[in-house]
Amino acid sequence: MGFDWDLARTFLTVADEGSLSAAARALGQTQPTISRQIAAFETALDATLFERTGRSVALTPFGVELLDHVRAMAEGADRVSLAAMGQSQSVAGQVRITASELLSAFVLPPILREIRDLAPLLEVDIVADNGIRDLARREADIAIRHVRPEQPNLLTRRLRAETMRFYASHSYLDAHGMPDMASPGDHQIISYVEADRMLGYLRPAGFDLTRANVRFTTSSQYTALELARAGLGVIILPVRMAATLPDLREVLGDMAPFEVPTWLVTHQEMKTSRRIRLVFDHLAERLS
Repeated sequence: MGFDWDLARTFLTVADEGSLSAAARALGQTQPTISRQIAAFETALDATLFERTGRSVALTPFGVELLDHVRAMAEGADRVSLAAMGQSQSVAGQVRITASELLSAFVLPPILREIRDLAPLLEVDIVADNGIRDLARREADIAIRHVRPEQPNLLTRRLRAETMRFYASHSYLDAHGMPDMASPGDHQIISYVEADRMLGYLRPAGFDLTRANVRFTTSSQYTALELARAGLGVIILPVRMAATLPDLREVLGDMAPFEVPTWLVTHQEMKTSRRIRLVFDHLAERLS
């Protein structure tokens, strides 16, 4: 059978307090309300729980037997409440973040160290991927993207644009001199997108480049970075990442930098998942 837990709680309180009026005070209700609840509980059980003796009540033999069971229910309810309270104070579980290789390697580590200090029980999975993971299919919980999200039912926050400039290794500059993209000669651009796509970005900005200037391409940003550090060409990097690489030198400094938009994206579960909200909000604060 099923019954209302509130009725069982009222029964327990009356048994502990010894009278309907005392139970009413303990529960913040009126005595007639308590009396109706006890009657409803007795009807649901088809049994008498109390004998009325003046202003006080006494448990019937069945009431005495039932009391231990209801008290065990109350203790269980208390444990559930304490567990929920503990969960509200600590954040545990996994959060999967997807971001580009360079952002994952050079920007996220200090931010994740702060998140670890805020929530030491959190498990963070970094998906360092230059492609777009599908949040709707739960391939990630949070994404940092340079492409505006188009899927419905996603929560997005526009972050500060990423400032990009050109860099080359000292060995490359010693061998080839400073590049002049108006007359690029045999200078090389290392690209982490396919060559025609890179040329499509750079030619409108005034670069007189051909396919001969983009001989090294890779789908991996980190590989492109290592190619540049090995002296194979000029690379476009976010300024704040390049600042951590003393073996690279900024070139074409008289040009206006490229500004790449950035979005922080998550799914609707952020509204109800405290761990995702904590990570999302901290990323938004630090990346903005």
